[in-house]
Amino acid sequence: MTSYPNISGILLAIDCIIFGFDGKDIKLLLIKRNFEPQKGSWSLMGGFLEANENLEDGATRILHDLTGLKNIYVEQLGVYGNVQRDPVTRTVSVVFFALINIDDHSEEAVKLHNASWISLDQRPSLIFDHNEMVYKAIEHLRYKAALHPIGFELLPEQFTIPQLQKLYEAIYNTPIDRRNFSRKLLSTGLLIDTGIKNAHSATKKAALYKLDTARYKEKFNSFWNFMPDSMENGVRI
Repeated sequence: MTSYPNISGILLAIDCIIFGFDGKDIKLLLIKRNFEPQKGSWSLMGGFLEANENLEDGATRILHDLTGLKNIYVEQLGVYGNVQRDPVTRTVSVVFFALINIDDHSEEAVKLHNASWISLDQRPSLIFDHNEMVYKAIEHLRYKAALHPIGFELLPEQFTIPQLQKLYEAIYNTPIDRRNFSRKLLSTGLLIDTGIKNAHSATKKAALYKLDTARYKEKFNSFWNFMPDSMENGVRI
């Protein structure tokens, strides 16, 4: 068997940043480690790439282990390879971020991994370079959500315009003008009015919409402008 001479082994890890939305806040799915190193500390969900996997398959496996979900939105974010990033051994990490409907995940799988949903503004300090990864993921989520319709991945199948506005306000941590936002969203043609009113809405039984999935897939990579021309306050992380 041919091999490369004088090359030592390096572990390849996959770390997954999982975002969810509970109707009010953007949350991260984090695990409290019950193993070393840094047992008892908070971290992202991760694992090592197996010999027969490509990167996307490894990320899908890890995400399924933690959430019980398949066919979710996942995107490669970056690679972290600082020599000293892992105190145990030389490890390079490929980072993915995922967006899920928080109501769809498996609670049993989450409990099994000692994981919890934690709001972005209450997130604890994480191990290794995971804080840096999360910061970059938040920036990337905000960039993508302004230009592409990925925000819908965080919503239930049916939703109201006020719920959608709350989602975007949570993503950007800033108030959004209701009329401008509603006009922009409806003009995209991505929303289908179900003809049903949300009886639990605080806005006098607001109309329930669903995503036009065919148009969503067809136009996903088009550039949209979901954000109003101005916001009441600056965006904060």
